Amino acid sequence: MPETPYLLAAVAVTVAVTWALRALPFVALAPLRESRTLHYLGLRMPTGVLVVLVVYCLRDVPYAANAWMAPAAALAVTAGLHLWRRNVLLSITAGTAVHVVLLNL
Repeated sequence: MPETPYLLAAVAVTVAVTWALRALPFVALAPLRESRTLHYLGLRMPTGVLVVLVVYCLRDVPYAANAWMAPAAALAVTAGLHLWRRNVLLSITAGTAVHVVLLNL
């Protein structure tokens, strides 16, 4: 068993590292709050992420015309409901439901 001073030093180092790692995000983010770049990315990234998600989801759809009906209808319903109601939960749920129903017909 290690000596008591060694164990106390190990605990002190662990406490110091844990505290520093928990405080680091607050210290690092303070200067970024006024950053124009971060503000720009905050405005543009949600749209960019959604575009990437749509492309990723549609990349494996076959090029046959009837294969695109269900995804296109679901995408239209999702986009239309979101533009109309501005409710993410409603638009995603309705778009998913339309897609599942059309795939099972």
